[in-house]
Amino acid sequence: MKKLALGVDIGGSHITCQLFDLDSNKLVENSQKRVCVDGNGSKESILESWVYAIKEALAEINLYDLAGIGFAMPGPFDYPKGIAWFDQNVGKFHNLHGVDVKNELLKRLEFPADFPIRFLNDAASFAVGEANVDAMSGFNRILVLTLGTGFGSTFLENKVPVAGKYGVPDDGFLYHIPFKNGIADEHFSTRWFLNEYKNSTGETVSGVKDLVDRFETDKSVQKLFTEFGENLGQFLVSWIQKFEAECVILGGNISKSMALFLPEMKKKFAAENLTVEMFPSKLNEDAALIGSAKLCDDNYYSKLINQ
Repeated sequence: MKKLALGVDIGGSHITCQLFDLDSNKLVENSQKRVCVDGNGSKESILESWVYAIKEALAEINLYDLAGIGFAMPGPFDYPKGIAWFDQNVGKFHNLHGVDVKNELLKRLEFPADFPIRFLNDAASFAVGEANVDAMSGFNRILVLTLGTGFGSTFLENKVPVAGKYGVPDDGFLYHIPFKNGIADEHFSTRWFLNEYKNSTGETVSGVKDLVDRFETDKSVQKLFTEFGENLGQFLVSWIQKFEAECVILGGNISKSMALFLPEMKKKFAAENLTVEMFPSKLNEDAALIGSAKLCDDNYYSKLINQ
């Protein structure tokens, strides 16, 4: 069996690649490569940056040991076919709109047409990676959230993302679900904190970390984190109940300050007699690399596409 896979995490300004040992279920140490990418560049510029990073990551191995390449890819994207549908609204990669990324990579890497190059949503890849931590082995149904520039969510059963069953939305995501005067993504992301702080104080800050630094002395910030925790708890109750999630994992930059809003979430859960374990991300940026590399495990990928 070919024991190595390459996990690839695609960001708007970078690509990160790292080898993954399918036998030991661990990333290969000192094999990570990270390359800057101009997300607004031409099709050629973007693809060449990706190919360069991949070639760098594979330079030291025998390609006969490579089972495949897995991508943690933002959307909109046709994941089974490998076709990009980014547009002007996304703010990155719009010059890849309609491009068959899979075939372009196969050609540029000079790999055979049947070489496994597989794609999964970046939030789902993060979730798959987190679910593969040994500490999560005792949980069957897991909800993984990423709280950052956007609101990412993935429902997992036996470490496989699910959608359209057990009360989970048809696309498997919660960002577009209505909440209060908008949608979830508007309430559980960085821009909510920045907008609300400006509305209450008239002051502009650059990120959530600025607010965390002011938490001890600024009552406006304390109020914001209280409200955020109450809102997130209120929003999640019904989804956790329907899915019968046994634990929730919080990732993304906002989750680094979860101690400031977790108590309010738990109060909302307790009011509904809801008991669920809560954990911070254990892998952080490594999670998406592991999750994408797992796509090259044929048994796992078969479960994923047949769920």
